[in-house]
Amino acid sequence: MSKKKVIIVGASHGGHQSIIELLNRYNDVDITLFESGDFISFMSCGMELFLEDSVTNVNDVRNFSEKSFPQSNVHILNNHLVQKINTDKKTVSVLDTTTNKNEDFDYDKLILSSGVTPKSLPIPGNDLENVFLMRGYDWATKIKAKLNDPNTKKVTIIGAGYIGIEAAEASVKAGKEVTLLDVIDRPLGTYLDSDMTSILEKHLVKNGVNVEMNVKIEKFVGDKKVSSVKTTTAEYPSDLVIQAAGVKANTDWLRGTIDLDNRGWIKTNEYLQTNIKDIYAIGDATLAYSIPASTKVPIALATVARREARYLVKHIFEDSPSAPFKGVVGSSALSVFDYHFAESGLNSFTAKRAGVNIATSFYSDTLRPIYVPADKGNTKVHVYLAYNPDNHQILGGAVLSKYDITAQGNVLALAIENKMSLEDLSEADFFFQPGFDRQWSLLNLAAQHALHEDKF
Repeated sequence: MSKKKVIIVGASHGGHQSIIELLNRYNDVDITLFESGDFISFMSCGMELFLEDSVTNVNDVRNFSEKSFPQSNVHILNNHLVQKINTDKKTVSVLDTTTNKNEDFDYDKLILSSGVTPKSLPIPGNDLENVFLMRGYDWATKIKAKLNDPNTKKVTIIGAGYIGIEAAEASVKAGKEVTLLDVIDRPLGTYLDSDMTSILEKHLVKNGVNVEMNVKIEKFVGDKKVSSVKTTTAEYPSDLVIQAAGVKANTDWLRGTIDLDNRGWIKTNEYLQTNIKDIYAIGDATLAYSIPASTKVPIALATVARREARYLVKHIFEDSPSAPFKGVVGSSALSVFDYHFAESGLNSFTAKRAGVNIATSFYSDTLRPIYVPADKGNTKVHVYLAYNPDNHQILGGAVLSKYDITAQGNVLALAIENKMSLEDLSEADFFFQPGFDRQWSLLNLAAQHALHEDKF
């Protein structure tokens, strides 16, 4: 009996998890994964750790390599660019970029995990030397070399999201003068509400980052090499510019074959199927079904891609999938110098974008009982909750502190996924030990605060 041929396009989290699931669940599959790049599965989310010399080696910052799957039915091919899907023949046309040879490969099932590419601002000077992007193995090594170069003194970061903040911190720690620019009104403004971003913006400034928001960048100035970044109101001398201004779906090659929306995201149904039979899509190039938003939204997270891959492979050979993909919450965390935060579900920005009406609450307290002094670990902590104003269902939340309480973000994720209410969270049974927390745990207290109960 011949094996079912499964082709996977893209070697990031979705592609990696698809291989694992296929091997775990089936004995009669032949798996081929194509990756257009030279380096298999670089983890861009680990780039800051590499830039700060906190990893074993840049070549280790990956999910897997070509050697990770020695099974005879797994074929991992880097430097292979999938250029076209021939739906009538159920083949893909692939270019081997090392030999410039084209070849067609046939499939029974095709999984698209093509991911995203970083945006370069469409302005004059974006092709100057030392104007970099912050994603992928090649850019990581280039940025690292520049941060190690004593001639690189002034670094300008474009974009105040996660990647931009990571670039700014790594650059400060490398001893550079750092300016952070963005068109939005506050750093991390699409991830956190203003109660938390106001704390973090002050902390960035305190640590030496020149934060300039609400700016429009006109051009990168220089003769061959960049020398400054010009906005409508000022000009910032720059030896290095790192662009972290968002991403776009890597889907242009699919136009005319796979249905895309007006921004290039792959359209899928509730079973992660595309418009073409036996072709599926997962990961950053798709819109993910958000449990708290009850609709599909962009959630570019490794955790999302892996959950989608796990679901998809479980049902991939069913004529009619037995259940739809239940969706995700969307959770993430970040350190900003001494502060750590984790966020989950919706905030004011993402709720508005999804058309969801929310109410919010912001709670500040100390982590431990009042009789524990600050110098003994009784740190200031902050909790944000977003909820349905009618039935109090929790739709989002975040925690922030100089003490690492990011694991509480996972508690919020579970509460959101299971559609708990403020009332549920206010009485949830958590442990108490004064060396760790309060008699009512932090999230109990935050929910009680949102319900306007008297402070404990």
